[in-house]
Amino acid sequence: MSKAHSSAPRILAAAALAAALLLAGCGTDQSESTSDADPSATAPTSGQTSGQPSGAATPEPSDASSARGPARPSVTGTIATGLEVPWGIAFLPDGSAVVTERDSARVLRLVAKGGTWDVSEIGTIDAADPAVEGGLLGVATSPDFDSDRLLYFYVTAADDNRIMRAELNGDDLGPAEPVLAGIPKGSVHDGGRILFGSDGYLYASTGETGERDLAQDRDSLGGKILRITPDGDPAPGNPDPDSPVWSWGHRNVQGLAWDDEQRLWASEFGDSTWDELNLVEKGRNYGWPGLEGRAADNPGVPAEGFTDPVAVWSTDVASPSGLAWAEGSLWLGALRGTRLWQVPVTADGVGRAKSHFVGDYGRLRTVASAPDGTLWVTTSNRDGRGTPSSQDDRILQVTLDR
Repeated sequence: MSKAHSSAPRILAAAALAAALLLAGCGTDQSESTSDADPSATAPTSGQTSGQPSGAATPEPSDASSARGPARPSVTGTIATGLEVPWGIAFLPDGSAVVTERDSARVLRLVAKGGTWDVSEIGTIDAADPAVEGGLLGVATSPDFDSDRLLYFYVTAADDNRIMRAELNGDDLGPAEPVLAGIPKGSVHDGGRILFGSDGYLYASTGETGERDLAQDRDSLGGKILRITPDGDPAPGNPDPDSPVWSWGHRNVQGLAWDDEQRLWASEFGDSTWDELNLVEKGRNYGWPGLEGRAADNPGVPAEGFTDPVAVWSTDVASPSGLAWAEGSLWLGALRGTRLWQVPVTADGVGRAKSHFVGDYGRLRTVASAPDGTLWVTTSNRDGRGTPSSQDDRILQVTLDR
């Protein structure tokens, strides 16, 4: 049932590495480093596609006032405190939540008890080998959870990144088994976000591990978005039927979200200039390492065949990680930018983005849409790059008012 990726897929259409690398990440090779960001920095601008196949979606800029009821967020509570780099959040059919901790490899379950949430450890993922940006990362709930009780995890192991799954029996997590192994591993740029689509298949973001050419290497699983069956096989309808690769040319995607139209969005770390919000579609090449940001931002670089991001940010106000959809907007957590970005989505594109909570809670890692309509937002101040408060790391509850 478990499988490693050993054959080389062919697609036709489709920091302390050392301490010095961590420090260099601020300017020349952005990972998740901190900075004194300017709260008034320019919001993202919308881009257009370059060399796209015909029929591609091409969002155009529009005024935020035309968005579908843009919401106003406010922090109305704290779900949990004292966590150790909470990275993934998944909700179960009963309304409880599963949270992963990157550095401890613990899996937590959060259950509502009156007006508070009870936090308990339900297990650990023993295969996890936490270091720098890797460890126990994303988590997703099986679409058939009521019958199979399965949770899926993105794990940085000793020799690779891999997708694993384990059965939840009551409050005990069973042993985890590999579903897809052989994803390249690095001390930085490990990707790690996973979620199921309405098609029943699992989508996973991978990083290029600092080895830039992996993003364009169609024989590698690094720098890609993958699409697999629950058992780890390439999903039917992939660009290459023998490969799990759905899209490529990504640097380090740590945020994935579906909107109401079942379009897949991804937030992506740039290098030293532009972070990106991408509309992800089958078989597209998103340009890295040849392009950072839009084709127009890379004069002299051939852009044919690459797909532009829908929006870009200066790296000092973003370093985007988690991404969620709620109330007609995409909500993006910023690590280096220490804020929550709101990007209204309209019928013909995206509106002007707005930042919230600038500097109030430090580094924001994960954003998840909760069943009650609120957002859960995690801080990431204990990851070695932040300044933790006595409550960190926390999960904040954000209410969206109209």
